[in-house]
Amino acid sequence: MAEENKMIEQYMALALQPIMRGAHTREDITRNLDHITELARAAVWLTAIDLPVRLITIPEGALQGFTDEIFDWDHVDYIKKTAIDIPGKETDYLGELARELDTYIIAQAKVTHPSFEDRFFNCAFVIDPKGKVIHKHYKVQVFAREHSTVPHDVWDQWLEVNGSGLDAFFPVTDTDIGRIGCIICMEGSYPETARGLAMNGAEIVYRPSYPEPYVANGLWEVQNRARALDNTMYVIAPNPGGYYPAPDSQYPIDSFGGNSMIVNYQGTVISNHKSGGAASYAGAIIDIEALRQYRARSLWGNWLKDLRTEQFRLIYDEPIYEQNRCIKNPPLKHAENDEVVKASIERMYERGIWKRPAYMTKK
Repeated sequence: MAEENKMIEQYMALALQPIMRGAHTREDITRNLDHITELARAAVWLTAIDLPVRLITIPEGALQGFTDEIFDWDHVDYIKKTAIDIPGKETDYLGELARELDTYIIAQAKVTHPSFEDRFFNCAFVIDPKGKVIHKHYKVQVFAREHSTVPHDVWDQWLEVNGSGLDAFFPVTDTDIGRIGCIICMEGSYPETARGLAMNGAEIVYRPSYPEPYVANGLWEVQNRARALDNTMYVIAPNPGGYYPAPDSQYPIDSFGGNSMIVNYQGTVISNHKSGGAASYAGAIIDIEALRQYRARSLWGNWLKDLRTEQFRLIYDEPIYEQNRCIKNPPLKHAENDEVVKASIERMYERGIWKRPAYMTKK
């Protein structure tokens, strides 16, 4: 007998594009939350004229900024100053907003982890309309200058705590607006992260924030559209507007370029707010029933059905990036971490995967 699914009516989703202020203490986060609340209320008031708003997404950095990365802070010191707990007062604040607006909220923060003392992780989380945190995803792939710990850095311990299944790395939560998964910033630069979510059932993927010049030169849009098209799923991609690096900065820097967007399951941008100077948002209709029908009926564009997985396993037999590097020591500062990345580049040459450029081979 066929499985019965309750039909999900069309609804509006919003990709907020707030102005960020870099938090140098945990108390600074409240100012960002107040601004997000004002923007969310305005966006819902204007957008709900069309269809009910059931999902609001907030970009990476909107709560805390990128203080640890910009100023190359010590990892453990950042935990004491600015990392948050989930649940905690910040998620309680957003939970109140979710209840007020009767919507799901997806956001991101740099957070503590109960199983890893003196380590913080970059985490995306989902809050339901009752104000409860129902989903957490810990970023698995980071930019070289980011100070966050990722599961690969504490691999052996991570497996002990979380197991080795898809849920340990690519969790997906089933909700009454569809199945939700998350990838954060740099994760979206790798097709494997979105594919992991897709293989775990994701229909809507939150992919926040990307810096300039990679927004203006098109990388951001190409990646968002490709991840949606490759996996027959929606990608909701909020990106910040202006950024004040410190709470007392006088002028904002448009270091992210805005361009918040929503992409449908065929890779088409269905909403795109190009301006990055002021706080705003992108909004679009999400139709989960249409997505599910397309997956069920198409013999072409729902790509996952055709995967011959055995042949792709061969690609990843040999490890490339250093594993377990943060079990004994926290993530390194920029100069030291650059050496880790350079060593990984060297492995590509040593194995013959890449060929050295001429300037490296001249005697």
